[in-house]
Amino acid sequence: MKNKQVLIINGHPDQESFNSALAAAYQKGAKESNASVNLLNIRELDFNPNLQFGYRKRVSLEPDLLSSIEKIKAADHLVWVFPMWWYGYPALMKGFIDRTFLPGIMFDYEPGKSVPKKLLKGKTARIIMTADTPKWYDRLFMKSPALNQFKKGTLQFCGVNPVKVSYIAPIKSSSEEFRKKYLSKIEQLGKNNK
Repeated sequence: MKNKQVLIINGHPDQESFNSALAAAYQKGAKESNASVNLLNIRELDFNPNLQFGYRKRVSLEPDLLSSIEKIKAADHLVWVFPMWWYGYPALMKGFIDRTFLPGIMFDYEPGKSVPKKLLKGKTARIIMTADTPKWYDRLFMKSPALNQFKKGTLQFCGVNPVKVSYIAPIKSSSEEFRKKYLSKIEQLGKNNK
């Protein structure tokens, strides 16, 4: 039986962020399981985040993006760690998604069909999102735009399912005890590859 391939993708541009600590906690837990674990920090990649021509004209993919696509394709379980900023996610992460989640790579158009072919079927995911907005406010008043965009509009659109979510908030005023509690929870998720 092959070891589960886990890819952790950290979308926070600051290496000293709590997101980096969460990614490391998941990685630590996952390494204690039988999984093969990779950590990908988007901030360390060399690429142009601008999808210059949309889908009209394909721009050559930089080596770091080609390598990232291979890692995503090889993974059984994807773990995305990122902060919610302005009810979205960081520009660098958005640029990474724009440049890698392309037709023919993560999904494909099929003639005569309104729904594209999902090329990431068989993969599961965990979103670990930090925010300063309380969960109840994000869900009831804002209708969870960042989660809807990424979970439904990107991952599930490409066939990743199920996609589980860990919403950690508020971060700005959080205590050391609060952060330690979540680091421990995320490490446990890593141990279980969930």
